[in-house]
Amino acid sequence: MWVGSLLISPLADRYGRKTIFIWSIVWYSFCTMIMALQTSGETLNIWRFLAGFGFGAQLVTMDAYIAEIVPPAARGRAFAFNQGVTFLAVPLAALMSWLLLPISTPLGDGWRSVVIIGGVGMAVGLYLRRALPESPRWLAARGRLAEAESVLLSIETQIEAQTGHLLPEPQGTQAGKPSRGRYFEIFSPRYVERTIMLSLFNAAQVIGFYGFAAWVPTLLVSRGVTITDSLEYSLVIAIANPFGPFLAMTFADRIERKLQIVGALALMGCFIAIFALASYGPLLVVLGVLFTLAANVMSYSYHAYQAELFPTRIRARGIGFVYSWSRLSAAFAGLMVGYFINNGGVPAIAVFIAVSISISVVIIAVFGPLTRERPLEMVSE
Repeated sequence: MWVGSLLISPLADRYGRKTIFIWSIVWYSFCTMIMALQTSGETLNIWRFLAGFGFGAQLVTMDAYIAEIVPPAARGRAFAFNQGVTFLAVPLAALMSWLLLPISTPLGDGWRSVVIIGGVGMAVGLYLRRALPESPRWLAARGRLAEAESVLLSIETQIEAQTGHLLPEPQGTQAGKPSRGRYFEIFSPRYVERTIMLSLFNAAQVIGFYGFAAWVPTLLVSRGVTITDSLEYSLVIAIANPFGPFLAMTFADRIERKLQIVGALALMGCFIAIFALASYGPLLVVLGVLFTLAANVMSYSYHAYQAELFPTRIRARGIGFVYSWSRLSAAFAGLMVGYFINNGGVPAIAVFIAVSISISVVIIAVFGPLTRERPLEMVSE
């Protein structure tokens, strides 16, 4: 995913959001299905690594696409809905694993069936190739103004037909002259502060996010819960994943984006601190659910936020670079969590996560610009 977000997703600034998004899905699905056929750990890891190219590029390009095609007044809700649907995969994957892992299939062990089901995105990608329009902002930035106008007219006509109402006249936002950005523009005086801010934030926030999510069963056992109960409790916590973004849809466009990020991070810090001191099973589950809800509100809001802070000509490059730091940090955060849990238990993990959360809060609270209901051109330029 680090390679995909850093090196593959920038192609979306050159070849289009739709093209790279669709082919990243196809690539991920193809590699996933090949992975399901492997008979050794080495080749399985190779194909999983290759699948990450597509998955990393897909996440970045999807954020750029949503930011560019949704109007400012609904942008937060669009990102929240997208993240909610994405996080539905967590409980669904857990359910499929529970149902299919014990079952032998013509392919062999049940895990192969789970992997193959995860690869059906290829069919979705081929459908989206026909159903999705290209980003009109990207088309305009490349000087393809007639195509941009055609896409906008098609979208407006469809919305008016669905609602039965004429759309209001668009706001007179200065879109700027068509231009083709360069990768190193994200380090120019205009954008270097945002690039550094979001890179540091991504590296820090992922410690809190995955430091808990990836280690839930182990953390529960460390607080005195039996292994059997910890797996059941972990499933309950996993089910909570999509509800955070879906609940956020009620306030996503009413509260400033940076305040949502800071507030969600603060709640994560409170919940993990109480979790580290608790030992009663049901209370641990409640705290785990609350932490997960807050973490996924933070996740949706920062995905929207970082997509708003770069101009169209370098949006995929900017998002890809800053997001890649979260992938790199996540690789090492798991090792650090394992070290702390063996040498200090859950309290040490709580301190580790609290420090990363505190760094994230300061970065966004002090340096983050305001974006709510502002056109992308006003925010990014």
